[in-house]
Amino acid sequence: MPKTITLRLDDKKYKLFKIAAESESRTISNFIEHTAYLFMLSENYVSDFEMKDILSDKKLVSGLKKGISDIKSGRYRIVD
Repeated sequence: MPKTITLRLDDKKYKLFKIAAESESRTISNFIEHTAYLFMLSENYVSDFEMKDILSDKKLVSGLKKGISDIKSGRYRIVD
C-alpha cells in the first residue's frame, strides 16, 4: 500500500526540483521518489551476490572489523 510523506523544501530547492521534474516530464513527487530510489540503489545497498562476495573475502572482513574496533576505541584521526 502506498504511503504519503510530507517534505518541506525552501523556495530555492523547490524551484530546483520543479525544473528537474519538468525536464523529465514528471511530477515533483514522482521525481523525488524516483531520484531517491535510484540513489539508494546505487549508493547505499549491495545485491545479495555482492554481499556474499564481500563476506567471503576474509582479509577485507578482518580489516573492516579492525577499523570498527579502532573507531570505537578512539584510535583514529580525521585527515583533511
